[in-house]
Amino acid sequence: MERRVRFNLYGQEFSFYTDASEEEVEQVINMVRAELDEGNQGIRTSLPSNKMLVLGCLKIAAKYVQLENEYDRFRNKQDESIDKLIDRVSSSMESDKPLK
Repeated sequence: MERRVRFNLYGQEFSFYTDASEEEVEQVINMVRAELDEGNQGIRTSLPSNKMLVLGCLKIAAKYVQLENEYDRFRNKQDESIDKLIDRVSSSMESDKPLK
C-alpha cells in the first residue's frame, strides 16, 4: 500500500509516496544523509542547500555507476569461466577422458 514519507535535509522538507517498506525508506534516507555529511563539513556552510543536495545526488550516482561497472566486469569474468568449464566438459565427454 502506498504511503507518504516526509523528511528534512538541510532545513528543507521533502515528501514522496512509496510502496517501499519503512526499513528500506530509512536506509535510503540515511544513505543520502551520510553522503551529504561525508567530506562536506567545510563547504556545507558556503554552499546553498540545493547545491549540496545536487552534489550529494551526483556522489551517489557516481558510486552507482562504479558498482554497475564492477558488476559488469564480474559477470563477464563469470561468463568466461563458465564457457571454459563447458568447453572442458564437452571435450572430455567427446574423448571419454576423465576431468582433472
